Amino acid sequence: MLRLQRLSSSVPKVLKRNIGIVAPALQKASDPIQQLFLDKIREYKAKSKDGQLVDPTPDIEKERKAELEKLASHYGCSPGTNMSEFPSFSFSDPPVDSGMSQQ
Repeated sequence: MLRLQRLSSSVPKVLKRNIGIVAPALQKASDPIQQLFLDKIREYKAKSKDGQLVDPTPDIEKERKAELEKLASHYGCSPGTNMSEFPSFSFSDPPVDSGMSQQ
């Protein structure tokens, strides 16, 4: 009987908490500013090709190139290194010498 009372008193609290947490996630973006922001992000993604800048001016391209050269010199890369690409790594397993074969 005591268990039933505890259960009946705690169930509404749990349901209220869960609905309070899930309700915002189920709603669409009702804020017009938020919707405009999402629309602009989608538009920019559609215009962007391979992650490049959209409608860059010559000044912006020159500044971007200068910043990439500054990064390359700061990190000690050779002048021809492309700093906008993720570096590629290759790892090889070291040879394993088993001591069991000499017994």
